[in-house]
Amino acid sequence: MATLALARWPRLVATGRPLHVGLGAWAGHNRWSKVKNVKGPRDAARSRLFQRLGLMLRTAAREGGPDPALNAPLANVVEQCRAKNMPKASIEAAIRGAEKAAATTRLLYEARGPGGAALLLEVLTDNPRRCQQDVRLLLARHGGTLAEGARHGFEEKGVVRVGRRDVRGGPISMEEALEAALEAGAQDVVPEEEEEEEEEPTLKFICEPWALRPVRERLEARGLRPLSAAVEYLPRSRVQLPEETRARAERLLRALADCPDVARLYHNVQ
Repeated sequence: MATLALARWPRLVATGRPLHVGLGAWAGHNRWSKVKNVKGPRDAARSRLFQRLGLMLRTAAREGGPDPALNAPLANVVEQCRAKNMPKASIEAAIRGAEKAAATTRLLYEARGPGGAALLLEVLTDNPRRCQQDVRLLLARHGGTLAEGARHGFEEKGVVRVGRRDVRGGPISMEEALEAALEAGAQDVVPEEEEEEEEEPTLKFICEPWALRPVRERLEARGLRPLSAAVEYLPRSRVQLPEETRARAERLLRALADCPDVARLYHNVQ
């Protein structure tokens, strides 16, 4: 089985794109269409996101204790929850429920998608056998398969995501971000490529995994606003797929993102 145990938690991504409808003569129909095609998918995506974050909170608290000040992995997840506007009451309830939560397993599945795209799926589940069957079925339906070796197309890096405005509300230029990266000890800084709708624009400061905490602290000391900090898998290179193959790959990525056990999905599609 192509799996690898993990001990770190990266950022989650929710999906959902609105469908706009016109024609005033059909106002009643349009209103229902908006509720069904816009609010529904967004609410469903947000519900899945909060469900995954809650599971991550419970697992981190169960393993390292309920105090974020003494449990760095838990503090990182709490930070991600706040960045995603998860209600404070929900965060606290998830942490309190850690002791009663079922034991969970963290796994990394290696896979190939249409056109040979490399995929890594970070999974958090209380039933590894069922989870593997679900993932295998989703991959098969969309032209993918579990495949050892995909992991070599990625490298572990520390990633600190920072808001595009500082603590005083001023915009951060790329020149200022590069200067901050140099002083903080980061290797690079780039704009976030896969931002969600209605989500605050961010910059990604990239560093070695061991430097994650000091880089985050130095950026915060400069007046920047870190929104999350975690070790992630970044692709060593990107593959450009033909239009039809890319469309198949995107359908696969959407299907995997909807799988409740998939906590984070990485790919190398351009």
